[in-house]
Amino acid sequence: MIERLLAGHRWAVGPTAMSIAASGAAAATTLVVARGIGAAAFGRFTVVLSIALIVTAAMQMSLNYVMYQELPRSAPEDRPALVTTALFATLALGTGLAAAALLAAPLLTALLGVDLRALCLALGLALAMTLSQLSESFLRGLKRFVFVARVKLAVAVAYLAAAAFCLLVLGIRSADAYLVALIVTNLVFAAVAVAAVEVAPRRWSAALARSLYRHGAYVTAIAALTAVVFGLDVIFLNHWADPAEVGVYSVYNGFPKRLLGVVFTEGIGLVLLPAMATADKTVLLRRIRRLIPVVAVATAVFSLAASAVFFLLLRAEYPYSPGLMALSAAGISVHTVFNLYFFALSMDGVRGAKVFLGCLAAGAPVTLVCQAACIAWWGVTGGLVAFIVTNLVLVAVVAAVAARVYRSAPVPEAAR
Repeated sequence: MIERLLAGHRWAVGPTAMSIAASGAAAATTLVVARGIGAAAFGRFTVVLSIALIVTAAMQMSLNYVMYQELPRSAPEDRPALVTTALFATLALGTGLAAAALLAAPLLTALLGVDLRALCLALGLALAMTLSQLSESFLRGLKRFVFVARVKLAVAVAYLAAAAFCLLVLGIRSADAYLVALIVTNLVFAAVAVAAVEVAPRRWSAALARSLYRHGAYVTAIAALTAVVFGLDVIFLNHWADPAEVGVYSVYNGFPKRLLGVVFTEGIGLVLLPAMATADKTVLLRRIRRLIPVVAVATAVFSLAASAVFFLLLRAEYPYSPGLMALSAAGISVHTVFNLYFFALSMDGVRGAKVFLGCLAAGAPVTLVCQAACIAWWGVTGGLVAFIVTNLVLVAVVAAVAARVYRSAPVPEAAR
C-alpha cells in the first residue's frame, strides 16, 4: 500500500525535503536560542509563543485550510477574488482583534500573568504567523510547491543565521529580540508569498468573505479548542512556577511536538492527506486502530532518540532526566495517535469535523482540570503527566465516538 501511495506522489519528494529542511532549520534556531539565552529567558519566549498560537487560531479562522480546498478546484479567473478576499478579510480581522486585545490589556495581562510588552509581542507574532500561514496556503493551493519550499528554506536559514549572529557576535540574551526576529521572518515570508500571487483589490467581495468563513467555521472551532487544550499548560506553568521551569518544560514537551508537527505538516500535508480524502473512512479508521500500537511505539522511540541530540547541544540549565524524557516520549506517542484521528476525520468534510469537534468539547473540561491540578502539584513533571492524560482522554473519546458514527462495514477483500 505504501509503495503504491509513494509511486503516485514522486513529485512531492523534492518540495517535501526542502520543507522539512526549512522546518529543521527553524527548530535548530529555537534550540540555539534556548541554549544561548538561558532557561528563564527562554521561558518568556515560550509563554509569548504559546499565547500567539492561541490568538492565531482566532485571527486565522481557518481560511488557510479553506484555500487548500478552494483554490485547486476553482476556475483560474476566480482565483484572484479568492486570494484577495481571504487576504483583506484576514488583515481586517487580525488587526481588529489585536486592537481589541490592547484595549483589554489590563485584564489580559493579569489573567495571563504577563507584562504589557509580552502581550504586544504575542499579538504581533500572532498576526505575523497568521499572514505567513495564509500566504503559504495561497501558494500550496495554486500548487506552487517548489517555490513555497524554497522561500521557506531561505527565510528559515536567514533566521538561523541572524539568531546565531545576535548570540555569538552581539551577545544579545533578551528573549524579546528573538521574538521580534521571528515576527520579521514571518512577515518577510508573507510579503514574498503574496507578491507571487495575483491580488486584485477590486475583486474583494463581502459575500465571498462570508462564504469562506462559513466554510471554515468548524475547522476554526477545532483549531481554537485544540490551541486551548494544548496551549494552556504553558500558561498554567507560568502561573505556578518560575520562568526557568517553563523553559525546561518547553524543551521536554515543545521541541518533540514541533518535530512531530514537521512530520505531519510536510509529510502528511503533501502526500497522505489526498489519499485520506478519497479513502473509505470506515476502512481508514479501522486501519488506524490496527496501527495504533506500532505508531505509538515508533514515535516514542524516535522522540527518545531525538531528545538525546537536543540535550547534548544544550547547557546545564536544561538537565537531562531519563524519567522526564520517558514521560515526554509517552505523551508524544499518544499525541501522534490523536493527530492521526484528526487528519482522518478532517478529510471527511463537515461530518468528520462535527464528530471531532464534539469529542474535543466533551473531553476539554476534564483535560484542563487535570492539567491545572497536575501542574499546580508537580510543576514540570505534572505538565508532562497531564499531557499524557490529555491525549489519552481525547483519543479514547474520539475512538469511541468515531467507531459508533462510522459503523463497521464489510471489509473488501483488497483492504484485508
